[in-house]
Amino acid sequence: MSERQLANAHDGSPHSKRVVMVNGIPASGKSSIARALADATGWPVLSVDGIKEPFMQQLENVDRLLNRRLGLASYQAIWHIVASAPPDCTFIVDAWFGFQPEQHLREFLQEAGVTALAEIWCQIPGELAAQRYTSRLAQRLPGHPGAEYIPELIALAEWAGPMKIGPVFNLDQMGDIDINDVISWTKEALNKSY
Repeated sequence: MSERQLANAHDGSPHSKRVVMVNGIPASGKSSIARALADATGWPVLSVDGIKEPFMQQLENVDRLLNRRLGLASYQAIWHIVASAPPDCTFIVDAWFGFQPEQHLREFLQEAGVTALAEIWCQIPGELAAQRYTSRLAQRLPGHPGAEYIPELIALAEWAGPMKIGPVFNLDQMGDIDINDVISWTKEALNKSY
């Protein structure tokens, strides 16, 4: 599904949905932005970690491979929830979308009946992401990657970017963030998609 197809897909279908993708690498500030946006709009947040972590608490010996499989299942569950929702719902999806092929995302959006899409890209330098990730290690559940992940995270920050399927708001985590600007842009971007 192209950006134009997505933007023109709304035809009064009872399955039409709106999605705000809050995207970025781990420790890029996605969850804080998603919560602030939810507080301001009342739109529910669906996050990969929010779905995955209760399972991690119940399972023993969660290693990185199982963590990844739980992440894939959580990602799939998010789109199932969106697809099952009543018409004209708006969701905020907090995820690092780059861990899956773009084609999978396009298929999930189409299957879920998403007709309006806005993406907030949380841009962050690798060193800052590493500092944030390190500061959270003690609070992370067993099964999440530990300190050994830091070099990989720094490298990831060098090439990661937004999905660019719909309009994108580049949110620089090094600057001052005005959440009101983010909210205004998001509402306008979703409305233009119809």
